[in-house]
Amino acid sequence: MQRFMQMTMACLGVISLAGCSPGSRSSTPRYDAVAVQRGNIIQLVTATGSLSAVVSVDVGSQISGTIKALNVDFNSTVKKGDIVAELDSALYKASVHQAQGELASAKAARELSRQTMERKKVLVPQRAATQADLDKAVAELAQAEALVMIKEGVLEKAQTDLGYCRIVAPVDGIVISRKVDTGQTLAAAMTTPVLFTIAQDITKMHISATISEADIGMVAEGQSAEFSVDAFPGEVFSGKVVQVRKAPSTTNNVVTYQTIIDVDNPNQKLFPGMTAEVSLVVASRENVLVIPNSALRFTPPYGSQLTRLDLPRPVRSQRRVYVLEPDEKTLRPVIINCGITNGVVTEVLTGLAEKDRVVVAAAVEKLKPAGFVPPAPQ
Repeated sequence: MQRFMQMTMACLGVISLAGCSPGSRSSTPRYDAVAVQRGNIIQLVTATGSLSAVVSVDVGSQISGTIKALNVDFNSTVKKGDIVAELDSALYKASVHQAQGELASAKAARELSRQTMERKKVLVPQRAATQADLDKAVAELAQAEALVMIKEGVLEKAQTDLGYCRIVAPVDGIVISRKVDTGQTLAAAMTTPVLFTIAQDITKMHISATISEADIGMVAEGQSAEFSVDAFPGEVFSGKVVQVRKAPSTTNNVVTYQTIIDVDNPNQKLFPGMTAEVSLVVASRENVLVIPNSALRFTPPYGSQLTRLDLPRPVRSQRRVYVLEPDEKTLRPVIINCGITNGVVTEVLTGLAEKDRVVVAAAVEKLKPAGFVPPAPQ
C-alpha cells in the first residue's frame, strides 16, 4: 500500500510538472485543415526525349571515288531510284573494258581447246594420237571453261562498280542531312561513307523517351502522351506509346528504359532532333475522394491532443493522416489506403469520408505566462 501511494504521488508529480512546464503553458497548436473532397485525378510520368523520323535511311557509297555531282541538297524531296549523286566513273569504265577484253580472250582460248579435243577424239581410234593426248585435251578444255567463268565474274563486278558511280535514293522522302560536297574523295575501303540521310516521312514521327526504372512499371503500350518543345512555347502536342523497350541503359548507376511514342506531324511543324518534354498519362480516376499530399506529410507537434495512441503502423500503400475533430483541438489519427497521385493530391480508397477535415499544417501560438501584466504605456 505504501509503495502504491509512492507511485501515485510520483505520477501526479510528473503530470503537475508537465502542466507547469514552460512549453506546455507557453504554447498551443493551431491547425490548418482541409475537407476531404471528390474530384478527378490524373497520374503522370514525366520524361525527356528527342523527335526523329519513323524511318531514316543513311545513303552511302559502295565504292571509292571522287564526287562528280550532287543532285540534291537539304530539304530536297526525292523518290525511290532518283540519282542523288554521281562519282567520277572514268576508272570504272576502263575496268569494264578491260574485263570485256579478258573475257573475249578466255572464250577464244576455250574454243581452241574444244577444237583440239575434238581432233584428238578422231585421231585416237586411228592411232595417230594416244589416249594420254586426248585426256590432256579434255583437261585443257575444262580449264578454259573455268577461266571463262572467272572472267565473266570479273566483268560482272566491274559493271556493278560502274553502276555504283550513280548513287540513288533507296526510299521516298526528304533529305535532312548532307555530309559531302562536290569534288570530295570518298574512301570505301573500311566503312561505307555516308553522303545523305533521308527521312522517309516526317508527317509521321516518333519520340524516344527515357523513363526511369522507378516509373517504367507504370508505362504500357497504348497510353496517351502529351509533350512540348522549346520551339513552340505554350503549345502542347499529343502522341501514343507504341513500344516499351526492355533493354536497360545504365549511366552513373542510374538505370533507364527507352519508350517509343508515335506522333502525327501533318503540317511538318516538328523537326527531327527537337527535344520533347513528355508527360505520359499512366492512370486516371473520376469522382473519387482526394486529399492534399501535405496531409500525408503532416506530423503533430508536441502538445497535440490525440484520440488514441495505439494506432498500428501503416503498411504498403497505407498512410497515416490526422482528422481534426469539431472542437478544433483534438486530432483523430486514421490509417488510410491510398490510390494514385499526381504529386499534388492523392486518391483515398478507404479510411476517410467526404467532408472529413484532414490536417495539413500546424502553428504553435505562444501564450502569455500566468499572472503576466503588460507594462503600462509610457
